Amino acid sequence: MSGKLVILNHPLIHHKLSLVRDENTGTKDFRQTVAEIAMLMAYEITRDLPTRKVSVKTPVGIAETRVLAKEVVIVPILRAGLGMVDGITALIPTAKVGHIGVYRDEETLEPHEYYAKLPSIITDASVMVVDPMLATGGSVKHAIDIIKKKGATDISYVGLVGAPEGVKKIQQYHPDVNIFLAVLDERLNEHGYIVPGLGDCGDRLFGTK
Repeated sequence: MSGKLVILNHPLIHHKLSLVRDENTGTKDFRQTVAEIAMLMAYEITRDLPTRKVSVKTPVGIAETRVLAKEVVIVPILRAGLGMVDGITALIPTAKVGHIGVYRDEETLEPHEYYAKLPSIITDASVMVVDPMLATGGSVKHAIDIIKKKGATDISYVGLVGAPEGVKKIQQYHPDVNIFLAVLDERLNEHGYIVPGLGDCGDRLFGTK
């Protein structure tokens, strides 16, 4: 299966993205809006989830309807990825949540893993790796490596803002993984930050700077 790059062109996503880009947006509104964007993105992304037929007894008869045929697992990359989880689980409350901790060395920009805990059902699930920023792509690539080693094959990456360099890395190392972004920005600066981007998403989510 060949992965695809999808930029979700939706007016509400664009509107809310403007709010999180604004340097004057405070922690509360930033956190709430990131979750809202994640929910809107998940609604679009899950259009192709497999379903199966079921019969449901209503108060007046039997309805032939459909339910999800596959478990959904959300895997945020700590810590910024946590900001997207509540929005997606509001839409898919049955989703299981794993966690992968990866930090980026500020000198080499290389990823280092410090934590990984994944649900046992991940092998047969539809997996969403979530991290708001796809910059160099190192952390996302490393997280997907870990998930594939656990046996998962149906994997998508979901992020708010991406840079061409990060997209290229994921497509190079994981060409079977779908990439969903709210927007693809211009480039990375000399510090590995996305330009124009929205700054350090983790710091803005948790008020740590």
